[in-house]
Amino acid sequence: MDSFRKKFIEEAAELIDKLEVSLLELEKSPNDEALIQQVFRVMHTLKGNSAMFGFDLIDSFTHNLETIYDMIRNGQLEVSKDILNITFSSVDHLKAMLDEQNYEDPDFKTVHNGLMGKINRIINPSNAETEAESAKSSNEKSESLSTYYILFEPNENIFKNGTNPLYLLDELCSLGEHKVFAHFNRLPGIKEITPNLCYTYWEVLLTTDQDVNAIHDVFIFVESDSKLEIQKLAEENLLADKLFVEEVSQLAEVQKDVGLVTIQRLATKAAARINKEKAKQFTKERIATKDKTAASIRVSSDKLDHLMNLVSELVTTQARLSLFAEQTNVPGLAPIVENVHKLTRQLRDIAFSIVLIPIENLFGRFQRLVRDLSAELHKEVDFIVEGADTELDKTIIENLSDPLMHIIRNSMDHGIEDTRVRIANGKPAKGKIHLKAFYSGASVIIQVSDDGAGIDPEIIHAKAISKGLVPSDKKMSKKEILDLIFLPGFSTAKKVTDVSGRGVGMDVVKKKISDIRGEVEVESEVGKGTTITIKLPLTLSIIDGLLVSIDSSPFVIPLSSIDKIYAVDKESIYSSFNNLVTLDGTQIPFFSLRKEFNLQPSSEELEQVVVVNFEDNRVGLVVDYVIGEYQAVLKPLGKHYKSHDIFSGATILGDGTVALVMDTNKIIKMFATSK
Repeated sequence: MDSFRKKFIEEAAELIDKLEVSLLELEKSPNDEALIQQVFRVMHTLKGNSAMFGFDLIDSFTHNLETIYDMIRNGQLEVSKDILNITFSSVDHLKAMLDEQNYEDPDFKTVHNGLMGKINRIINPSNAETEAESAKSSNEKSESLSTYYILFEPNENIFKNGTNPLYLLDELCSLGEHKVFAHFNRLPGIKEITPNLCYTYWEVLLTTDQDVNAIHDVFIFVESDSKLEIQKLAEENLLADKLFVEEVSQLAEVQKDVGLVTIQRLATKAAARINKEKAKQFTKERIATKDKTAASIRVSSDKLDHLMNLVSELVTTQARLSLFAEQTNVPGLAPIVENVHKLTRQLRDIAFSIVLIPIENLFGRFQRLVRDLSAELHKEVDFIVEGADTELDKTIIENLSDPLMHIIRNSMDHGIEDTRVRIANGKPAKGKIHLKAFYSGASVIIQVSDDGAGIDPEIIHAKAISKGLVPSDKKMSKKEILDLIFLPGFSTAKKVTDVSGRGVGMDVVKKKISDIRGEVEVESEVGKGTTITIKLPLTLSIIDGLLVSIDSSPFVIPLSSIDKIYAVDKESIYSSFNNLVTLDGTQIPFFSLRKEFNLQPSSEELEQVVVVNFEDNRVGLVVDYVIGEYQAVLKPLGKHYKSHDIFSGATILGDGTVALVMDTNKIIKMFATSK
């Protein structure tokens, strides 16, 4: 039973997170009935599951909480700020209730009793529904479709008052699915036609979720002087029945019009067929539901980690097998190796698709954070989320929460100005924070931008000098000055608050992002706002790389950072001025890795220049040989090599040799700084 209770806690935590996200959406659209229904359904599910697994305290608490939203659904209450505040506090309390060890804590009991009192004061006990009634009323009323017959015979003088009947028909057809039959049997001979008279009339079959009043509204200005007949045929989508549509269409071709009586007769038969089909479909859905239960399962994260480790070992073994096949030339082995390589790549891709999860839930937490900080700091803020469906390695997501939280808190505290200041500066009273995620090659970019005060480089520079972090006579670019905010202990806050000012935050952000092989940059304009950009790899386990050799030592350069590879005459490189080489008519700065690693010059006449993307520029890295593409299984370097952050890890080649994986951005920054 313990295993089942553990699964309940996992599922309950997901339900509570979903409830929190729904409440945040409801706060923006308090009259949205669909959101109200969604909040109620989540609460009802949580209540039912907790009762099943013996979490009686959660059961009773959630029952009282869902009663509030049942009353909202029934029009007895309206969504208010007070109700939402109590619900958000209840969400936090529900999270604490998942750990039964909290139940004896005096503070827990105080919070519980306080919330129950607030909830009961909202509920009118005399009108409160029983649990059975609540469960019954939780079923959503489905929007039923009805099919109507409309006969529209406009007055022949309808054109004279500026009305075009075709426009009316277009508006009618916009109400739903339709079938229109135009009749021309009243059209006179060509000599008798009066161009400004209307001789055409129409029969229309319309399936819609609107009532008959909506149809009448279409013809409201012409109904008095036109023949209009509207009749409901069935509370079904008759147009979904192909036989019905074919029969009506055939009659319309051979008769001057179909007529209501005939259509009603055909409609009765069609409705019977549809109901019979619905019964069959219901049976199929019940069977399908059982199948779906088996098709979707919950898997422990430990098992996923183990799966990725095994896949990583398989990739390494496949590399050894490929090397063995090349060295031995055993007949018939090459196609087998090729097939193993193909299967390994497919298995790797499938494993990636399993461990890559959307960052939606992570972004949902920050919506709540912004809401609470807005109340604490007395600042109105619009929090806009974009790209929540972007997927990342679950390990990266787990390590991304704290850095993003620091950044958003800083945006709220330091970035967004007080309302009065914003208005005085000609800005909207409500600030804006934009959290955006998107793919860029083999990386994921996450940006947090605000329209606040921005970061003043002069203040940053002066603060850094006063703290002795940089020499007073050192000239620094704007980017270098802005990067000072990532130094340990750096803060420009004038006073320490619960939100910021302790000098702990952005240095932690940079370190944690670096730990997951990511990069973080800051851009800011005084008075306009700040954008912090985080660049992350899709996964930490396996990367596609380019295997190169320097002084007989193998290295791996991530393919995602490579633009192009050139073979260049040695003389043109080492005789160049200021480390610039012309490639495809463009001068590109380069670094000789042999020279930067303090190795002797190569004796080869040709040098391989691997051009990589660095920020908004292209930079060349000179190597001895380019061996080829390689799937690198990343292994950490260990604590003894933490200072060598120009390498993001190591991989084991097929022959057992260890190859270091280069972090090209850090390599270029280090070499550029040393010049």
